[in-house]
Amino acid sequence: MNREVTGFASSHVHQAHGPSRCRLLRTLAVGYGVAFGTAPLLAADSPYPVRPVRIIVSNAIGSSPDILGRILANKLTAQTGQQFVVDPRAGASGVIGVDLVKTAAPDGYTLLVGSTTVFAGLPALKSKLSYDIDRDFLPLTRIASVANVMVVQAALGVTTVADFIKHVQANPGKANCGHAGNGTPTHIAGLLFNTMAKVDIPQIPYKGAAQVMNDLLAGHVQCQFTSPIVAMPHAKGGRIRVLATTGAKPDPLLPELPTVAETVPGYESTQWFGVAAPILTPKAVTSKLHAELLRALRSPDVVESVRAQGATVQPESPAAFSRFIKEERERIAGLARSAGISIE
Repeated sequence: MNREVTGFASSHVHQAHGPSRCRLLRTLAVGYGVAFGTAPLLAADSPYPVRPVRIIVSNAIGSSPDILGRILANKLTAQTGQQFVVDPRAGASGVIGVDLVKTAAPDGYTLLVGSTTVFAGLPALKSKLSYDIDRDFLPLTRIASVANVMVVQAALGVTTVADFIKHVQANPGKANCGHAGNGTPTHIAGLLFNTMAKVDIPQIPYKGAAQVMNDLLAGHVQCQFTSPIVAMPHAKGGRIRVLATTGAKPDPLLPELPTVAETVPGYESTQWFGVAAPILTPKAVTSKLHAELLRALRSPDVVESVRAQGATVQPESPAAFSRFIKEERERIAGLARSAGISIE
């Protein structure tokens, strides 16, 4: 340590007495922890949370992570007696929200709810990112997973994936597909569809899935790959048509839908959502937080609320979530190489 810092600390500790000396020692201990990159210690029996917790969602209002984040936040608030407040921060395919959590105080009062995009998609597809999931974050658990669905304007008059492919081939340049941002599962889903179905549908980036849906309803785009959480409420109104699910197998929550793979063999695209904390968050905090997350995700009302959105809860340990993230990065990177997909 710098001699000037040591000298300052030593002289001021000796000059302080009683309670003021104790306060100074605690202040210096925290300061040294920050200087050396270590988090301040927290006793295992210390209460948490004792004030509102901010959940930054790296997607727009109305997106799947936002909806799931609010379901989870409401339950955590009820369980702990402290407010868990959802704060959507969309932009740059989720990087804006991720960076806010990365630079937040590592005290358990700022958390990240993100999707496949920020945990695995962007790290797999972009050579330069402002964050590193392994270095900057402590993954806590998945929230849920879901197969996407393929949605088109009802006005197109197509009712199957095969019909849509024929329509695109017969009307070149007259159909485009909106997605929730570069590197998102919906972007990758559209690029894979182009490659595997041998069509050329322009992929139009938006800030979030809800914004794409608004333009699909308005007729500005003709196709969208998105989660059932976003699509199914609008499908009931008859203005859009859900053609298929993008999982490798039929979705048990949407048994009436065929898979895209039945028309485009080998096609598969799914997404998932999870919770993470800044890397230096104390173990005592993350242990308590993880216990509350599992309690919430295993509660019957949350399971049913998530299921009603077309998703399945996926509570797991931090170690299991970390392994899953790494496996997903490798899987997405492999798919991108085989399909010739890259983004910068």
